[in-house]
Amino acid sequence: MSNHNEISSFIWNVCDDILRNVFKNHEYGDIILPFLVLRRLDCVLEPKKKEVVEFYNSIKGEFEDPSEVLMEQTNMNFTNYSKFD
Repeated sequence: MSNHNEISSFIWNVCDDILRNVFKNHEYGDIILPFLVLRRLDCVLEPKKKEVVEFYNSIKGEFEDPSEVLMEQTNMNFTNYSKFD
């Protein structure tokens, strides 16, 4: 899938196959968009995921909210140390 039209067509075909009769056509965007955003965030975080998880495991329990420390350590504005991908 090399271009925007092919990707868009693929996504809407999946919508038709999976969401038809479950949601109305005008609701597809409300369902698909959050998943696209989550996938994009996952792609942005992926290069440092292992580093974040390892560092989190080394400091686990030392901070009530380790977010600031993790962001400082990785030079990222947000992180995800969950094992669930």
